[in-house]
Order: sequence, then structure tokens, then C-alpha cells
Amino acid sequence: MRNGTASVAAEDLLDHFSGTPLSPLAEKVAKGIRLSFDDGVALFESPDFHGVARLANWVREKRHGNRGYFNVNRYLNPTNLCWVDCGLCAWARKPGVPGGYTMAIEEALSEAASGWHDGITELHIVGGLHPSLPYEYYTGLLRALRARFPGVHLKAWTMVELDWIARIGKKPVEDVILELKAAGMDSCPGGGAEIFAKPVRDIICTNKITGERWLELARLCHQRGVPTNVTMLYGHVESVEDRVDHLVRIRELQDETGGFLGLIPLAFHPEGTQLPDVPPATALLDLRVIAVSRLMLDNIDHIKAYWVQIGEKLAQVALHMGADDLVGTVTEETITHAAGAETEAGLSRQAIEALIRGAGREPFERDAYYERVIRDETGRVVRANRHDFAPASAPPVSHPGPEHGPATIDPALASS
Repeated sequence: MRNGTASVAAEDLLDHFSGTPLSPLAEKVAKGIRLSFDDGVALFESPDFHGVARLANWVREKRHGNRGYFNVNRYLNPTNLCWVDCGLCAWARKPGVPGGYTMAIEEALSEAASGWHDGITELHIVGGLHPSLPYEYYTGLLRALRARFPGVHLKAWTMVELDWIARIGKKPVEDVILELKAAGMDSCPGGGAEIFAKPVRDIICTNKITGERWLELARLCHQRGVPTNVTMLYGHVESVEDRVDHLVRIRELQDETGGFLGLIPLAFHPEGTQLPDVPPATALLDLRVIAVSRLMLDNIDHIKAYWVQIGEKLAQVALHMGADDLVGTVTEETITHAAGAETEAGLSRQAIEALIRGAGREPFERDAYYERVIRDETGRVVRANRHDFAPASAPPVSHPGPEHGPATIDPALASS
């Protein structure tokens, strides 16, 4: 067992489920046998909610012990102008519509360094499919961010955005991935996956790339050394079978590439979208999706509970139902809040640590590689993302064999 935490023995797990409808699934889980599509459907439909939770928590603790991962990150949304008219979105704007904006590169740099910070180690960069920004904007923004914030992990552009950037650049997407990587793109967010099934996408995101194209682009990223996350948007018009199909397709690609860092289940928020009459997801559905995802995705290490969407208290429960990661501090989240989220737009490092401790888990501040972030006694980042950080006025801190040289972090991002 990992991280030194005792977990229920497999024999005890099987004894608990002996004679119950979940017994065959518990036996597979205990023996490490991959669950089938039908097993996934059964987990979603099982009336034994607590039994599903117990199985998911057993797998979670076997993998991660008592750790509750998080990182200190900031969201950067350079533009919300988007030509795609997705029924699921309350955030994007068409050109000329009030509320639309586009940041020049210098504005984006200022935004990245603004507000309160706890030593940010990752920038999460997502925008709209802007109808007129040139290709050079995307590479230029990454180069500028890399120069201004060396050592900060740049998680930039979803598969949907990569497809669009390749189109406006009139380049093969394989070349675009490599050029963006050279400019500073370290990994990609998992947005835009939604639900892969075409009948669902025809309703919630008609003009967005297909599920098959999303998976193709993720494959190309992974093959070129760019890891990605992956999402699943649930609680709208999808069926149980659609959810399981989504998870199975993710699992199949992970078998092939190993490039997914984690899954982030996303609850659909109907307010302000073109589907306002869809009832919001229940807490039970939020937790069941996390639990089933943990059980089905046997080849993906991390299942994340996005506290911004499901709320802080429910995220604590999720840490005992398959989730091991609360994503991050997510300073200045705007997309879910545009659809009516009532959570904070960001948490401090101390607040998210308290949240994890309150759930009975041990906070583990991670970097993009799930290695522990090292801070000094003042809270300043000393090492993260396999970089050594040092204040501008101090000499670099040496560590044997770093993958990258010492970096001087911008004071706005380094201070606590």
C-alpha cells in the first residue's frame, strides 16, 4: 500500500460484500481485474450507493493512502470571444456582444501576476475560439509567460483550442503541438471532452469537434511528450451508457499512450446556458460519478474532485469516495461561475489545506508531476516542477541533477 496508510485487506473487502449484488464486482476490484462496460453500468445503477463508495475508496486508498493532493494554481482566460455556439456554455461571447473581451499579451501577463498569490506553481490557460486572433498570438503568449514566470508550469489550450489554433495557422496539428511545446506549453487541460457520444454532442456542443477528434488530438499530444488531463461533463442529457462509454474510451487511449494525468468529472451547471431547464446534478450523482470513474479507470492515477463545481463540503466527502485530488486553489475561476456556481472564485493555500485536513486526509501540495512542492519557512517556493526557485535578490538554490536549471520566479507568484 502506498504512502504508509493502512487499508482494508482484500479478504475483508470480499467478506463485506459476500452474498450481496455487488459481490462479483468486489471480487474483480479486489483481484485487480478490469471492469467491463456492463460493470460500469451496474455501478451507476446499483441501489447500494454506500457499497459503490466503499469499493471506490478501497481503490483510492490502495493507490494513494491518506494523501489529499492539491496545487497552487491560477486560471488565465485570455479571451472569452468564441465563434462556437455551445448549448452548455454560459461564459463565452460572440464578437460585439456585451461582456466580451480579449487581452493583449501584456494584459495577460499583468492578469497572471495580479491578485493574491500563495506561490503559484501552475497557470491554467483556457480561452474561447477567437475568430480573428493570429496564430502568433498563441505562441507569443506562451513565450512571454515562460520568460516572465520561469519554472511555473504552463497548462495551456484544450484539444478544442489546439484544433482551432492549427486551423488559423494553416498548419498540421502535429506541428502546432510541437511549436506550442517549444514556446512553453508543458501540458494541456482536459476541457472540451464533455461526453464523446455524438447524439449528446449534437445537443450540447453542436459545432465543437467530435469526440473522436478530441481523442485523436489527445493521442497526438501524448505521442509528442505533452501530457493532458481529461474531463467528463455529466448531468445534462447523457445516459448512464454514455457516461460509461466515455470512461471506456478514455481508458482505451490511456492503455495506448499513458498520457492522461487525471480525470476531472465536471457537473453541468444549467444557469445561463441554452439548457436552463435541465435540473442541476444532485450530490449523489456528483459522488457516484467520482466513485465509478475511480473504479473504471484502473490505468489513470488521479481522480479529481472539482470543489468549484460541487462545493467545498461535498469535495471533502469525495475524498472518501474515490477522489484523491482537489485540483487546486484555482484563483479567479470564471467559466463555472458564469453558469451560476456559488462557490468561492479561489481558495488560499491555507484554506485548501484546512479543507483536506477537515476531511481526515493529509494535505499534499503537489506540482504538475505530483511531486511535493518545497517551500521555505516564509512560504516561498523553493522547488517545484523540477525547477529550483530563488528570490531575485538571492543566489540560485542547487539540487543534484535537476531536469532544468535554477529559475528566478516573479515576486508576484513566489510570495505567500
